[in-house]
Amino acid sequence: MPMLKQVSLSDIKTFVELAQAGSFTKAAERLNCSRANVSKQLAQLESDLGVTLLVRTTRTQHLTPQGEAFFERCKKSLDGIYHAIDRALEGADALAGTIKINSVGGQIGEEIIAPMVSEFMAQHPNISVDLDFSSRRVDLISGEFDFVFRMGELVDSSLIGRKLTDIEVGVYASPAYINEHGHPNDPKGLAHHRCITGSLRNWSFINNDSQQAVEVTIDGNLTCKNGRIMVSNALAGNGIIRVPKLYCQQEIEQGLLLPLLDEWHVKSTPFYLVYAQDKHQPMRLRAFKEFVMENFQRFL
Repeated sequence: MPMLKQVSLSDIKTFVELAQAGSFTKAAERLNCSRANVSKQLAQLESDLGVTLLVRTTRTQHLTPQGEAFFERCKKSLDGIYHAIDRALEGADALAGTIKINSVGGQIGEEIIAPMVSEFMAQHPNISVDLDFSSRRVDLISGEFDFVFRMGELVDSSLIGRKLTDIEVGVYASPAYINEHGHPNDPKGLAHHRCITGSLRNWSFINNDSQQAVEVTIDGNLTCKNGRIMVSNALAGNGIIRVPKLYCQQEIEQGLLLPLLDEWHVKSTPFYLVYAQDKHQPMRLRAFKEFVMENFQRFL
């Protein structure tokens, strides 16, 4: 039986990362090293332990029963070590440091996310926040951001998404536009109307009764990715918009914009708080996550 001093903690950490990543390539990217180095560390660990932890073929890899048991125990132990380090550095009750957040912009970013972040900072004055509203796709695994507020379904299994709400989407036009141009009877009728588009040119609809799905390609008379501009142009009678209802809730209540296509609806868009699955979270990050989950609905 091998002596404990012969087993490298670095090799164990690499093995845990490899088991979580699911491939040597992804593990190497997360560890910022080569695939060859990951393979070498795994081989060394298996040699030190005297057991096979992972079986690799040309197409797949999977843990052996010994590897699964070893992974579960090591992951739990490493999480405990990381937690102890955070507690030592931050103090038992201290909440300090920087939180890096990326979010969609526009009304959601400015009127929901920004006020929520502001309230959180007021409660925790020793925490600073880097809040980024760029629309580019960000890499959470690299550590560039701690959290991302994201619209749409998640496809990356290496991330955790905590669903915050479903964003209702509707089709609207001003009374002036309807009086002059009429309104479409069904989604395909949009092809004969002036439309204001954002990033999406393919508008999808579902019939309320039959559940029939229809997708229409829109050639917009105005294309602009800014929600406020889209709403203001609809108010001016320049065309029909398809936007989240919260973008123009007040205008709808005042009758300045009218819902169209009553027999059809647009599938709601989920809105998530996303963070890296494998990243141990210090106290400030756990506090922000809990604050968002508990308070998000207040800011809608």
